[in-house]
Amino acid sequence: MAPPWMAGLFGMGQPERGRGPQVRRGDVRAAIIDVLATAARDEEPINGYQVIGRIDDKSDGAWRPSPGSVYPTIQQLQDEGLVESDETHGRRTVRLTAAGVTYAEEQADELAAVWAPFEKAAERAVADADSPDIKPEIGQLMGAVWQIVTAGSDAQRRAAVDILVDTRRRLYGVLADGPEPEGAPQDESGS
Repeated sequence: MAPPWMAGLFGMGQPERGRGPQVRRGDVRAAIIDVLATAARDEEPINGYQVIGRIDDKSDGAWRPSPGSVYPTIQQLQDEGLVESDETHGRRTVRLTAAGVTYAEEQADELAAVWAPFEKAAERAVADADSPDIKPEIGQLMGAVWQIVTAGSDAQRRAAVDILVDTRRRLYGVLADGPEPEGAPQDESGS
């Protein structure tokens, strides 16, 4: 097993956590209006918890605003006359008023801009998924090297040094010449 300090360097253990798109001040407001506009088109009343869930869904799980930011914003939108609430069947639902629908239509570009960073992040994630991830392999290699360093005999360590030297040369060869085609003949040294 590799030493703990090495695990973080090469992506062993915990998956790498990148920061998602930045949410700007005012984005919660725009996201709520956009989600409510979509619900209005579907003629579906939704509650505050569902607003949070739809923001989460629309951002592909990258943004789940807290109730502490959503509910006060909904109240502010009610005070502005853009949102109204209704208590039906013991459930408080919210929807855009006529003024809210007009606002959503007039500010469509602004509302769509809220989701642009999440769409770009999703595109990057798809591109990254097509790219091979070398970090786990490095971590596994370092684990094997650590085992040889800590538990191997002198002969095993000498053999490991020879393998590592050859591997390093071949990796630089990949950078210099590009990858070897599949089934390419190797010379007597194995490279």
